[in-house]
Amino acid sequence: MARLAFIGGTGPEGTGLAIRFAKSGHAIYIGSRSEERAAETVAKIYEVSPGADLYGGPNLDGALKADFVFVTVPASAHAELLKELEEAIADKIVVDTVVPMSFEGDDGPVAAMPEAGSAAEEAASLLPNAKVVSAFHHLDAKQLQRVDRPMQGDVIVCGDDMAAKQKVMALVEEINYVRALDGGGLKNSRFTEQLTVLLVHINKIYQAHTGIRVTGV
Repeated sequence: MARLAFIGGTGPEGTGLAIRFAKSGHAIYIGSRSEERAAETVAKIYEVSPGADLYGGPNLDGALKADFVFVTVPASAHAELLKELEEAIADKIVVDTVVPMSFEGDDGPVAAMPEAGSAAEEAASLLPNAKVVSAFHHLDAKQLQRVDRPMQGDVIVCGDDMAAKQKVMALVEEINYVRALDGGGLKNSRFTEQLTVLLVHINKIYQAHTGIRVTGV
């Protein structure tokens, strides 16, 4: 089993993914700027996955120890944190789940893509020695935490390193009823990230927790 670190792992997305992969038997590290919040999240995961191989602490420690580094921070902290962790993340597989968006009044979120084109492309520019893959944009964070319910939907995985992308796709399919789809190169992450913003609007309109399913493949 692999060692998975969730950088900024105390939020809903990081916690949900950590819960699912703890159930699969992976060693999980919850990284945070606050060791207290990391410990609280570890305790929460233990409640639904007793006996899991769990650790928590500073982001740097997790980045150093992990085989896969999941970036699950808010978009506002994305660039700064990756700059801090560049050396620790070198040569590792980095799974970027971040969706840059901003909120304007009552109209809901709008996409707020960085100059690089997407959060994943920004990560690749800041981590030249890492293998950056983007994934997990379209799984609802709250539903990820509900291990009593199966997830449904597709996860589009984008990346320029084929071997790294295939490893991430294999991780995706450890989540029951979830399918991994190869979305091509990392530049296509801008489309998967922006689609998440649309799903947020659909969720609001229908009071739902939506995902995506690609037909014909």
